[in-house]
Parts: sequence; structure tokens; C-alpha cells
Amino acid sequence: MGRFCSITPHVNRRDMLKQCCAGFGSVALAGLLAEDGFARLIEERPHLLDPRDPNPLGVRMPHQSPRAKRVIFLFMHGGPSQVDTFDYKPKLQRDSGKPLPFAKPRVQFAETGDLLGSPYKWKQHGQSGAWVSEIFPETAKVVDELCFIKSLHGSNPAHGAALLKIHTGSENFVRPSMGSWITYGLGSENHDLPGFVTICPTLGHGGVNNYSSAFLPAAYHGTSIGHAGVRCAKARFEHMTSMGDSAIQREQLDLLRQLNEEGMAQTGRNPALEGRIETFELAFRMQGVAPDVLDISRESDETQRLYGLDEEVTENFGRQCLLARRFSERGVRFVQCTHSYKWDQHGNLEADHRSNAAEVDTGIAALITDLKRRGMLEDTLVLWGGEFGRTPAAQGGNGRDHNPHGFTMWMAGGGVKPGFSYGATDEYGYYAQEDRVHVHDLHATILALLGVDHERLTYRSAGRDFRLTDVAGRVVEEIFA
Repeated sequence: MGRFCSITPHVNRRDMLKQCCAGFGSVALAGLLAEDGFARLIEERPHLLDPRDPNPLGVRMPHQSPRAKRVIFLFMHGGPSQVDTFDYKPKLQRDSGKPLPFAKPRVQFAETGDLLGSPYKWKQHGQSGAWVSEIFPETAKVVDELCFIKSLHGSNPAHGAALLKIHTGSENFVRPSMGSWITYGLGSENHDLPGFVTICPTLGHGGVNNYSSAFLPAAYHGTSIGHAGVRCAKARFEHMTSMGDSAIQREQLDLLRQLNEEGMAQTGRNPALEGRIETFELAFRMQGVAPDVLDISRESDETQRLYGLDEEVTENFGRQCLLARRFSERGVRFVQCTHSYKWDQHGNLEADHRSNAAEVDTGIAALITDLKRRGMLEDTLVLWGGEFGRTPAAQGGNGRDHNPHGFTMWMAGGGVKPGFSYGATDEYGYYAQEDRVHVHDLHATILALLGVDHERLTYRSAGRDFRLTDVAGRVVEEIFA
């Protein structure tokens, strides 16, 4: 659990915090609290936090009736190509090798050449007749559960900025992540686990800022399990190995609380300090709960095969998806799985996109299937996609460049229309053209599905009210079931 501090009669609560934060605080959500802390949370946003509940992750009432209770985000780091996965373009196939018949963006990440048709075969699947590339055969089997948004667009062709945009709504400044905003607004249904868990997150292109609480209180920071550099089977919460028995830990925390209360009796209430103590308490409680969630040995053989844990290619991401289900069914509000930085095919598109899809396809389909048979899909919103798409014009002859101007993401469950497709790119798949959906619109829609008004979910920092959607965002009600 971390190195324990020695206690002397002269220790004060400040010294106690400094020494203990290397252990308890590291296991909990973040090492630092936002300077505005819980005072503003209580005094300025009473509709979100019940002052009678000292737990910052206590369940809060949404603004309106929710369609979903929780979110699982399957993030494909690198930018999967929409025209090689779920956005079939017959004219791109027909005109492969010809020049693009309209202007390319004024600002491009790199130079591209003529059109490049998809190297894969395509078929329509399910009652919805959705077109799916051959590289996603398992996802094709659950396509009638999916709701495609094929007209997404962002504003930046660089990975780092685009990742921050998707995760936080801003590519220019450090802002709270989507998972942090959601847990700030709704809390969590399990007080013994973090409200926001990210499994094997990326180390680059924004790194921790992609799951940071930024200026929100630290209770809403994403808690990582491992990172992109380790396989999921070896990923663990950091500092979860106790160096002392629970009785001693309990005594230390009780002493810490006593010192805190004595100090506040003299100086007045300090919500930020109370919040930090709560993170230590959460870390203590996690020791008895988290190992059980991470232990998948009790899952049936059928379930483990469903997620592809018996195959080397599918095991890693399949395990992430299975853990996401396990955390979700225990009340964690937001869980992210990351297939880390493999989709950036500037060359060798045919082989690499095929191998990438093979790694995630089984786990994706298994998660949808498993959630549905457990009755969880109807109130769990599953989101799939990357930071941007890719160009229909070739790069280097056999690759594609970054394309934030038109790309595809899909949702499932959580109150969206199953077997539905919304919006469209142009006939070659370059620009979002019909029913365009900006990243801010995506965030507003996700919040609305959770019963949260994106314009009312605000937090005051540095003299200004901030929100996930900044000063924009339209709820795409057309996709609601």
C-alpha cells in the first residue's frame, strides 16, 4: 500500500498528509487537488452535490431522465480509416488511382496523392443492411445493435491535439476529461471503487491529460490500470500491495482524520483537505474490492472464450473489454479501454489495419453480446472510435494520412437507435457533408443520454465557468431511441 510514516507526538496534519500521500494518495485518484476544490462544488453547484453526502463520488441526480447510467469507451488510438471499416464508398472503389475531383483541405498533415480504394471486401449485414469491411467479421454479427455516426469532424490533424479534443473537448489547453466531467456530474454507484477507470491508457499524445480531472477536484481524475506499455494481463492499480496490515492502516487513517478535525476546529472547514482525506479512504477500501474485480478466474470458460482470451491475438484487448464489463456491473460510471497507437497507417494499410482489427474485433463483439445477455446494454452506452479518420487519398502509395474533416464513430446501447446510421461524408469519404456532427456535439449527446444538460454541467475556475462542450455543442437527438 505504500511506505508508512512514523508517528510522533509532534506530528501535524500537514506533515501527516505529505508522508501518506505517497501511499494512500497514489492509489486513489490523483496526487493533487484542484485549487478550487470542493468548496465551489458545494457552494456554487448545489444541484450536483448533496452537501449532506461528504463522499464526492456519491450518486447525484441527473438534470433529466437518463437513457444510460454508465459509459464504456473503446478508444482506437491512431485514427482508424472510416473508408476501410464502416463507411463504404463505391465511388472511391471505382475511381481508385484517379485524382480527387475536389480540393483537399487547405492545411494537411502531409501531402497525399491520388485516390486509394479500400483493399478490403465489403458486405451488408443484419436486418439494418449496414456495410462492414471484411476486417470486422465479429462486429458485423452485432451490427444491428450499433448506431453509426458517419459525419463526425474535428479541427486538428495532429494526434496529440486530436486526442485531447476527443477526450477533453479542447486541443489547446489542459481541461477535464470526458470521464471526469461525467463522474463530477453523476458520481459513482460504488463507493469502494473509483468512478472513472481507464485500462492500459496511452502514454503519449497527451498522456495523463486525456484522463485528467484538471481543475476539477481530484476525486474525478481517471484511475489507470497499467498503461500502453504492458499487456492487460499484467496491468494493476499502482501501489496496491500493502506493506502493513489493515488494522495499522485503519489506525493511521483514523489519526489523520482526527488531526484534520482538530485543525478545522481552529481554522474552519477545509473542503479541499476533506477531499484529500476521502481519497485516502477510497484507497483503503479499494484494497478489499479491486483485486476481486481484476480476477477473471471465476468467469466461465464460455465467457473467456467469447472474449477471445484463449487466443494470443485477441487476448489482450478482449481482457480489457471483459474488465470493462466487470467494472461497469459494479457501478463504475466511466470505463475506457484503449487499443494503443496502432491505427496510424501512413503506409502498409492493407496488412496493418487488418491485423489491428483482428486484435479488437472479438472483444468488441463479445462486450456487446455479453452486456445484452446480462440486461446491461440498455443502460450502458458503448462508444467506439479514434481521434480522427483517414484520407481517401493515398499517402506513399499504400497508406492514408490523418483526416479530422470526416470520420466515423459508433455507439451501442444506452438509449441510442440500434441498427441506425446518422450523417454522411461526401461520395469519397473525405469531408463530413450531411448532418455534420462536431466533437462538441458528440460530447453534448453523450451527456444528454446520461441525463445531463451539457450547458448546466459547469465548474468555475480562474474566474470563469467551464464545461466539456466549451461554448458550443448540439445534442443529436435524431439518434435517440
